[in-house]
Amino acid sequence: LSITEIISTLFAHQMKIDKKNPQWEGRDRFILSKGHACLAYYAALCEVGYIPKQELKTFEKNDSSLLGHPVINRNLGIDFSNGSLGMGLSLGIGVALSSKKKNKKFNVYVIVGDGECNEGSIWEAAMAAPNFKLDNLYVIIDKNNFQQTGSNKEIMNVENLNDKWSSFGWATTELNGHNINELYDYFKKSNKINKPKAIIANTVKGKGFSFSENNNDWHHSVLTNSFYEKALKELLKE
Repeated sequence: LSITEIISTLFAHQMKIDKKNPQWEGRDRFILSKGHACLAYYAALCEVGYIPKQELKTFEKNDSSLLGHPVINRNLGIDFSNGSLGMGLSLGIGVALSSKKKNKKFNVYVIVGDGECNEGSIWEAAMAAPNFKLDNLYVIIDKNNFQQTGSNKEIMNVENLNDKWSSFGWATTELNGHNINELYDYFKKSNKINKPKAIIANTVKGKGFSFSENNNDWHHSVLTNSFYEKALKELLKE
């Protein structure tokens, strides 16, 4: 829920895709490095027409293509498998380099978690992208201040992410990750920036429902029927 507006803005407004051909070679590439947030990803792929709505009901069932972390399936618009945290940005760098070497001119968008920034591989990748002058690469850091087993401050405090990414040579900005207008305006202006771009997106874990906002139990909790009904009532009030 913390990345819903981010991923919606990317797929609805920003990314260059062909809704009739998920394998179009000129498409922008998307990598969900925090793969456990895949339901937002699958919903976006459904909205653009790559995943039939009925197939969403197979999520995590036997023989489904829609597992608890994305598994590559380019017919459904899933370009990369992800699960082990810290790997998505390195993948993104390889794909962004490929775009330049092949003169394909597509952009690469990677969503990572703020807890994921505990991984050393994130910072190796953060050093590499400016070194390769990858101005076609975006990383969006979902800063919801929690990770699997607690708050970031309790487990491994990354302090000021804006300063850190800037010091590695990225064009860094901080914005409200739930404000679609703010996201849209940033992306529309960003193509003039000749550096890799890092967006620190301030978000709320479990955004949108009274029972899940900033409640880290919902990193793993299951939406029972009673919670589902409560969620619908809260949505209708809006």
